[in-house]
Amino acid sequence: MTLTAEDRTAITELISLHGHLVDDGEFDRMHEVFTTDVTYDVTDMGGGSIEGLTALRDAALAMGALNPVGHHVTNIVLTELADNRVRARSKGIGINADGTSGSVTYEDTVSYGDQGWRISHRKVLARRAPLGAR
Repeated sequence: MTLTAEDRTAITELISLHGHLVDDGEFDRMHEVFTTDVTYDVTDMGGGSIEGLTALRDAALAMGALNPVGHHVTNIVLTELADNRVRARSKGIGINADGTSGSVTYEDTVSYGDQGWRISHRKVLARRAPLGAR
């Protein structure tokens, strides 16, 4: 599979759309970003692995005011895989209501299916130290 410019644009916009939907509380539109059986792994942040859109919505609602007020994504790098899949790696910046912020790395598997490109697996890694130190 060779990614076209249109594929790259669609995947980049897909990753960007996530922040808009979450920040606006539009969880009923998450199917526009994720597969219905998405695995959303926030183990590195103490949240375990969340399976499916309903569980993802429930987890976000349970966090309530602890959710960032702004999710910002940048530095998207795409790598072609087999079977209509792409690895997407990007940086996320979360701005909290109190003005603090945090940085994460998103490691996504993006799959192409009947509804176009969707994230089927997301691993969120918190950035806690500079220069790749853990």
